[in-house]
Amino acid sequence: MKASEFRSKDEAELTKELEGLLRAQFSLRMQMATQQLSNSSQLRKVRRDIARVRTVQREKAGK
Repeated sequence: MKASEFRSKDEAELTKELEGLLRAQFSLRMQMATQQLSNSSQLRKVRRDIARVRTVQREKAGK
């Protein structure tokens, strides 16, 4: 997702999105550890989405 898509969401939606991304990251890490992950670039995408959500949350908290 793009940062602009995250900016259009309110705080509750961002929190819910962050929880989902953290769960996805955990799942991908477990797949990586057990060598079941076929596309390792998914982990990087999820990590960056988590960073985007946290950045937008900080921006909204500052306003």
